[in-house]
Amino acid sequence: MKRAAWIVVLLVLASCSGSEDPIYKLSRDPVSVRGWINDVKGANPGETMEMEVARRTEMFVATSVWAEGNEYASGGIAENGAFVVLDVQPGKSILGFNAPGAENARIVLEGIPGSADVIIPEVILEPNGATVVDPSKIIVRVPSNVQERTPTGQTAKINEYTVPIVNVPLSEMSDRRDYPKPAGFQPVATYK
Repeated sequence: MKRAAWIVVLLVLASCSGSEDPIYKLSRDPVSVRGWINDVKGANPGETMEMEVARRTEMFVATSVWAEGNEYASGGIAENGAFVVLDVQPGKSILGFNAPGAENARIVLEGIPGSADVIIPEVILEPNGATVVDPSKIIVRVPSNVQERTPTGQTAKINEYTVPIVNVPLSEMSDRRDYPKPAGFQPVATYK
């Protein structure tokens, strides 16, 4: 009888471990999500080019980013609006942004394969949402043993945009942990 009780206790303990334990929420094939914020929807532009650059730089510094439900994901936003979030779970994830005038902005990623690098350029943040200026520039790339970029025939979804998944040579993935360089934006020079 005592032996049967111990077996039951061990089975209960074994069933209690698993997905509830935070260590199991860390993926073996984490995803990197990178891109840059273009602006906040409805923001008033600066009167001059210098004032506009200063306004955006100030906004980017005041913006935060996180991956919902991803305890081990980490990242940040540079003063030029570029963002990187590492160790995001594959499959479905939500990136959240808090920016002045765009609290709780969100980008929903679905169908993202493990080890992918997702690049989302020119994001326009808005309260509880986000859009992309040119969705055709979104890239979901996966490191593979190929010589050149090759479509996989599969797609992922970034908000309402359907994006093809592309196999790329491993050498192309060397920048997956770096902030991307936003096109056409230069931060204000700071002097000490």
